[in-house]
Amino acid sequence: MEVFRLSRRKFATTLSGKGAALKGARWNSVGVELIYTAANRSLAMAEVAVHFTLATLPDDYVMMAVYVPDDISITKLAMADLPPNWNSFPHPASTQFIGDKFVAENKSCMLQIPSVVTFGDFNFLINPNHLDFSKIKIVEIVDFPFDKRIFE
Repeated sequence: MEVFRLSRRKFATTLSGKGAALKGARWNSVGVELIYTAANRSLAMAEVAVHFTLATLPDDYVMMAVYVPDDISITKLAMADLPPNWNSFPHPASTQFIGDKFVAENKSCMLQIPSVVTFGDFNFLINPNHLDFSKIKIVEIVDFPFDKRIFE
């Protein structure tokens, strides 16, 4: 399987989860390392684009293709498994608890969760502390200029 991550160029050489741990996000608290990826390139773009306007859009993004072997363990969450406000903005602490628990239990390497941005699509959270993480590799990094019409 391949998953995708849109990242600033200077952070695109490794997968670590350290960026997410610095500020926390929807699926992790501050201090919890987690790598956010998407099932396809367009979802990776949408997940990032919702945080910008045309005026604040950086021009140094790259799309990372990440290879995940078929034998990597994946826990799948459906919407029925999530709290009622899982897709609220700002994100609730209850979703951070889900990701924090996933990392702490360390039972699987990836967590498949529904996308807040694109109904019916899925994101994949990667636990960089799982034993199988070393099998996951970046296979491509290419410049990703945003089409400015998205922000019009």
